[in-house]
Amino acid sequence: MIYLDNSATTKPSDSCISEINRCLKENWGNPSSLHIMGFNAEMAVNEARNKVARLIKARDDEIYFTSGGTESNNTAIFSAAYSKSKQGKKIVTTAIEHPSVLEPMKRLENEGFEIIRLKPSASGKVSIEDIEKTIDAQTVLVSIMLVNNETGATQPVEAAARAIGRNAPYALLHCDAVQGFGKIPIDVSKLGVDLMSISGHKIHGPKGIGVLYKKKSVNLKPLILGGGQEKNLRSGTESVPLIMGLGGATDDLKDVAKNLEKMKELNLAARKILLDTGIVLLNSDDECLPYILNISVPGYRSETLLHFLENKGIYVSSGSACSKGKGSYVLSEMGLDSKRIDSGLRISFSRFNTVCEIEKLAKALIDATAVLRKAK
Repeated sequence: MIYLDNSATTKPSDSCISEINRCLKENWGNPSSLHIMGFNAEMAVNEARNKVARLIKARDDEIYFTSGGTESNNTAIFSAAYSKSKQGKKIVTTAIEHPSVLEPMKRLENEGFEIIRLKPSASGKVSIEDIEKTIDAQTVLVSIMLVNNETGATQPVEAAARAIGRNAPYALLHCDAVQGFGKIPIDVSKLGVDLMSISGHKIHGPKGIGVLYKKKSVNLKPLILGGGQEKNLRSGTESVPLIMGLGGATDDLKDVAKNLEKMKELNLAARKILLDTGIVLLNSDDECLPYILNISVPGYRSETLLHFLENKGIYVSSGSACSKGKGSYVLSEMGLDSKRIDSGLRISFSRFNTVCEIEKLAKALIDATAVLRKAK
């Protein structure tokens, strides 16, 4: 099996699995219980919290566990918008955000908020100039992803933070960092974010666990009410096995910067190998995060290619896993033509992938086009 769909989900790491098993066997207490079993569970949760905090240079008490990136995005957006609604109702985001950002924006728009959706250039990146001229005194929330999940295009989050500092005294900055966490070095202070979303299963952790970073000085109203867990922001008994699994996966990241250099080498090799086939066009430019490479094979529908590759034991995607086969709105917003969009494939790497696997992918694509050409 050659797995090249790591932006959809990743194989759980050995430490992730080990920590989950250890919890289920030995540390299955409720963190809110006052006896020793509860205390041990609480200590395990706080240990994982510390591991995540260290990786993004945050305080432990700024890390809140959620059920995943979608909940973190929803909580950040709705809570921030409602908390700031007395100061204004203008929100700035981009047209290429994940659906867990775009859908909350639609609801807020129906509720009377003004939503500005910035479009990217052909590179997939929103311009700093557009950000600076759009963020003004009426803006109360800016939500910009760190890395686009389909192309790997990195977005100018720091520029948004500077624009807020100059022009928008009431605005909060939220960043969906699901595709960036654990893949590029992150310092929340340098990034300038007030809120940031993280998902466990994108870094070889378990599904069903995520993180919302909330700057200490930011006050939000909770969306989930109950027993007051997670410092009253997210009630509900903490999923200790998943939290411990995330902690284990975070441990396994070792050196994020070193892993990134390895990915740059793999991505560069992949670009050359795929371009040498003579049938592939690249939709991710050279400045995109090397963990993601979006390509097109014009003349052949992505879904058909995807299933041909699957029969060869090679797994890629036709875009965001959440789109479930629909045409890529991200590539469309970049201004690509319909034939290129219809043949788009997303290749997404992990630290376990090799150049040899890319060579096999290239050969399989050549075989696919030969077979499909004959069938026409």
